[in-house]
Amino acid sequence: QVQLVESGGGLVQAGGSLRLSCAASGIIFSINAMHWYRQAPGKQRELVAGITSGGSANYADSVKGRFTISRDNAKRTVYLQMNSLKPEDTAVYYCNTVIFGGGYWGQGTQVTVSS
Repeated sequence: QVQLVESGGGLVQAGGSLRLSCAASGIIFSINAMHWYRQAPGKQRELVAGITSGGSANYADSVKGRFTISRDNAKRTVYLQMNSLKPEDTAVYYCNTVIFGGGYWGQGTQVTVSS
């Protein structure tokens, strides 16, 4: 059974930093690409960052230069380091992976950035 469990969200002032973690179980973590999405109130869920099994990363334009995605295969965990946070980064952040065409999601972690 695939499980993705996010942690690390919270309330932070603009300009601050947070690091999100997503612990995976039930998958061969090292061969799976992993992604972070976010969904703000009243908006569609959007892709924030992704990382391949080989460690290649890609980012949404809105977070380039501020966010860094990384993975630790030994810990079966993917991270999202978020720096220079802005109020518009406020959202629920979700971890995601796709296995044989099926998408799996964590429960999400709330990030709130105050101005």
